[in-house]
Amino acid sequence: MHIPFARTLRGFLIMLLGYALSACSALASGPSVELRAHKFDIEIAADEPARERGLMFRDEMPADHGMLFTFGDLAQRSFWMKNTRIPLDILYFDEKYKLVSLQQRVPPCRSSGNDCPVYPSTAPAQYVLELNAGTAEKLGVQVGDELKVTR
Repeated sequence: MHIPFARTLRGFLIMLLGYALSACSALASGPSVELRAHKFDIEIAADEPARERGLMFRDEMPADHGMLFTFGDLAQRSFWMKNTRIPLDILYFDEKYKLVSLQQRVPPCRSSGNDCPVYPSTAPAQYVLELNAGTAEKLGVQVGDELKVTR
């Protein structure tokens, strides 16, 4: 009488473990973008505090990672590198995720004051993607390229 119960319990536990592993796998695949057939795992900065903090105070970022800044409207955007310790490429996209402007190999700002240079878009943008410096050149990124976003 104990054997059927043990088999049922074992089956149930195996099924439960399968669901748990499946859930972990789904959680591990977070938001990402694809640019020129290259996938980047991203963090999303969707509110003002997150956009202000951005990638500040980080000493490194994995090669296939980035940060996507989202805004509620299409407008001229300017970014600066205060307290940002890693050089970046800054890519500006319109409301349809079409690349409209980019700033490449932007150096960190070592100033302790507020005199860091700004890096503006040359056209209105609603989304801004920061990647490690040199990535845009390596991929051959050009104005007009489209960004695919998976959340």
